[in-house]
Amino acid sequence: MQLFYNPSLDNSFKQFFFSAEESKHIIKVLRKKEGDILYITNGQGYLFEAEILVADIRKCKAQIISEDKSIPKRYKLHLVVAPTKMNDRYEWFLEKATEIGVDEITPIICEHSERKTLKLERMQRVLQSAMKQSLQTFLPKLNPPISFKQYLEQQTKGLNFIAHCGEGEKMEFKRRVAADKDVTILIGPEGDFSISEIALALEKGYVPVALGNTRLRTETAAVVACTTVSIINN
Repeated sequence: MQLFYNPSLDNSFKQFFFSAEESKHIIKVLRKKEGDILYITNGQGYLFEAEILVADIRKCKAQIISEDKSIPKRYKLHLVVAPTKMNDRYEWFLEKATEIGVDEITPIICEHSERKTLKLERMQRVLQSAMKQSLQTFLPKLNPPISFKQYLEQQTKGLNFIAHCGEGEKMEFKRRVAADKDVTILIGPEGDFSISEIALALEKGYVPVALGNTRLRTETAAVVACTTVSIINN
């Protein structure tokens, strides 16, 4: 099954048009024709089955013939991850975390961050592509970058963790995660969180954890955290 993405669809639609870009892909590249069946998600849990009515390369028209609403997970995973020095590494993390099952992502700018600007539109496309490739119907929420201190001023629910490589007592992340519980984990840049940032997070109630016995890159640590939460809940 090939999955398409249309964020404007909901269960009130009967007929709709694909964008010019999607229409060209469907008709010219995939060689779909009138009467063929397509599967579309709106990224909010709906899976629509639609039949092509007009196979126009510029404005493909389809009619919804069935719909299904996925049941949301019993938990939410929020990865709060500092940007990596190289954009492609962060995009790799976004792709893999989406495939595994992340619900929300917030880039945080830390004292040791070497990159402080991000191409959010490109990152959003990476998330959409990964969602479609993995045949999921929920698109992760991508928040704008925010400073570490500003983020800690926000209220969070569930289990809150900070993964760092500094000194101090830390428990293994896999032994602190519980099934069916919302999880937020902070992961720092290549230079790790500063001592003052770690202290501030602990003051805010974040629990220090380790993600293994080796030193991990930022993007690897984020994928390990995502995988751990997924395994605990499956």
